Amino acid sequence: MAQITRYTSDTPPVAPEREATSHQLLRAYAAFVMFSGFAHSAWWNLLGQAGAAVVLALTTAASIAMWVPLIRRHGLRWRRLPWIALAYVAWALVSVLWSSWPGATLLTWTLLAAGTLQGLFFAHVLTWHELLRALDVALKWVMGLSIAIELWVALVLRHPLLPNFVSPPEGFDPHWYWVRGQIFDALIGERIQGIVGNANYLGVLCVLAFIVFAIRLATHPPYAAMQTVWIALTAVLFVRSGSATALGAFAGAFMVLLAVLVMRRARTAGERTRRYMLFAGVGAVGAVFVFSLWDRVLGMLGRDGSLTGRDEIWSTVWERAIMHPVHGNGFSSPWVPWEDAFDGWIVDHGLSVFHAHNMWLDVFFQLGAIGVILVFVAYAAMTWRAWFFAVDRPRWDLVADRPFSPVSMLPPLIVATLLVQGLTESGPIMLWGWTLLVLFSFKMKLAPIVGVGADAPAGDPSR
Repeated sequence: MAQITRYTSDTPPVAPEREATSHQLLRAYAAFVMFSGFAHSAWWNLLGQAGAAVVLALTTAASIAMWVPLIRRHGLRWRRLPWIALAYVAWALVSVLWSSWPGATLLTWTLLAAGTLQGLFFAHVLTWHELLRALDVALKWVMGLSIAIELWVALVLRHPLLPNFVSPPEGFDPHWYWVRGQIFDALIGERIQGIVGNANYLGVLCVLAFIVFAIRLATHPPYAAMQTVWIALTAVLFVRSGSATALGAFAGAFMVLLAVLVMRRARTAGERTRRYMLFAGVGAVGAVFVFSLWDRVLGMLGRDGSLTGRDEIWSTVWERAIMHPVHGNGFSSPWVPWEDAFDGWIVDHGLSVFHAHNMWLDVFFQLGAIGVILVFVAYAAMTWRAWFFAVDRPRWDLVADRPFSPVSMLPPLIVATLLVQGLTESGPIMLWGWTLLVLFSFKMKLAPIVGVGADAPAGDPSR
């Protein structure tokens, strides 16, 4: 006989599976390594050359120690590796055979190889959302420490700070300062440099922070109000950095954002074609407009026709680059200042310049036309995948109306930032710029859909 009971016959609820502590530590480690990459100059200015080398060696060794067992246990999809980028790394090493500065080649190639390894490692072991969170934490540390050190120098130290806390030598140039403590000098137009010690790099990092913080906010994270506070603090640093390069990178990323949003509304192939034609027309008109009003545009940005002396740097580098147009003079990114070939070769404000201020000219100077082709193909492949990663609706079955993931906007906006920065800086081919290229190139090949298949968390049935 049936009886009334207050107990249900359904399966009792269970708590969600707890994430392994080791994986939580991996995410924290990823954020630390990314912060160390973005703020590499801070380690140099804080700990000196030896201390920065120790940080690099320890993080590289730790990543290898964690990655090798994972490859042995789960394998690695070798065909998905970014082979063109790896070919560039190999070509840089081969250049030691004819390099005019073999010591600098081997030293800086070690930096390139370490950055490449970190990019491959994190693309392999982290999901898209975990990568976003790691970038978010790392850039918050950069922004937060930049404000903290500027306030400390301005309010507590009360005088500019030199790298390694040394006393100012006689006849030194103010450009040698790590932090000048000018955060409150907005009315007189003084620029701040933050923890990275360079206003242009700080500005570009602010653009990356805008991208990451906004996308993270779109994923509805906990404490969303604090995310808006971080965006506001980043805006302060961005404006005070006064970087024309960063302003151009921001404009480029914003135009890519608009283009992606417009393209996502296309329902048919014909609509996409018409939008591509529209983009081509707008781009052509914009190029003509900028070219015809170039001097006025530079004046609006507070720059002269020499682009702050970059034209002299470019002409000097070109004269040496064309001496070996096919294979180049030998890899060295950055140009190490203690190498005789670079020490005093191009001097700006009493400091030896350590890159060509244009990534394409820098690659041509170091690795010739072969290097330029490899870098061009690597960035072209990344741009192609990033575009369709963002504009194609996620689909792996007959369902064709799934919503877009905010994370899919991350690769195209970052590649736009790097390409614009590469016009006046060499950052996209070294250090954190190169690491981001390798990371996103590999990740988009491993996991072309966010949260599904290879990108699903461990233990997910769809993995």
